[in-house]
Amino acid sequence: MTPLSPQPSLSRIRIGSAPDSWGVWFPDDPAQVPWQRFLDEVAQSGYEWIELGPYGYLPTDPAVLTEETARRGLKVSAGTVFTGLHHGEAVWEKTWAHVADIAALTRAMGASHLVVIPSFWRDDKTGEVLEPATLTPAQWRDLTSLTERLGREVRERYGLRIVVHPHADTHVDTEENVVRLLDGTDPDLVSLCLDTGHYAYCGGDSVKLIETYGERIGYLHLKQVDPEVLADVRAKGTPFGPAVAQGVMCEPPSGVPELGPVLEAAQRLDVDLFAIVEQDMYPCEPDRPLPIAVRTRAFLRSCGA
Repeated sequence: MTPLSPQPSLSRIRIGSAPDSWGVWFPDDPAQVPWQRFLDEVAQSGYEWIELGPYGYLPTDPAVLTEETARRGLKVSAGTVFTGLHHGEAVWEKTWAHVADIAALTRAMGASHLVVIPSFWRDDKTGEVLEPATLTPAQWRDLTSLTERLGREVRERYGLRIVVHPHADTHVDTEENVVRLLDGTDPDLVSLCLDTGHYAYCGGDSVKLIETYGERIGYLHLKQVDPEVLADVRAKGTPFGPAVAQGVMCEPPSGVPELGPVLEAAQRLDVDLFAIVEQDMYPCEPDRPLPIAVRTRAFLRSCGA
């Protein structure tokens, strides 16, 4: 529920938003708002931090992007990459080519995190099953070892820390699979981007994960799930993309998990953390995101963030 009065300040939490909250999933799509409008509106909503979103949506020239963000009072917290490292060494070179450009821009913008999203086992637009939903033991070994390699290479070459993002319709989704990834990787090389919405979508408890694996939490994405829509999605086996179009990710504080307790648990870790709002809304009408963003920022302030 919405707190009736402001809560004690969550001094270690830095709040931001992302292109995702403006319905942006792709570098270029006529259904999405222009990048200039996103930057204008995210600043107007009261956010100071943003993510890069899909590479190529925002300008990829650091000088241009620095000018555009600075004049709006914005700073970049992280870039995002997509990987399929469970496929083994055969995909390493292609993966690194994708990662390197994004890591370079991320570092040039003064950020220190790279959000790593595992590849989807079914297409997020069409729902086509691309591969089995469960990894073999050999694939798990490839996933963990190459994720560690990615963490090491990104840190050594770009000074960034990778944070792996559990995501619906990927192989890192449920509590069991998230814990398996964490237990199978070096804490010095691999941290977690805990997305509260995706974790709830897949049956996980964010507060419990923070309390149990707090030293592995390196970054947060804040979003909520509509329980009624989620029940329908689960009953029908709806793929993630159509589920988003159905409204499975909803405006806080109307869904789950409650974000106040999540932020309080994160604050108790006594480390500086980014908490980036991501309300998946692809596709959405161009005038829809701004009012939601303004209300969400006000709600988070009422939580002390």
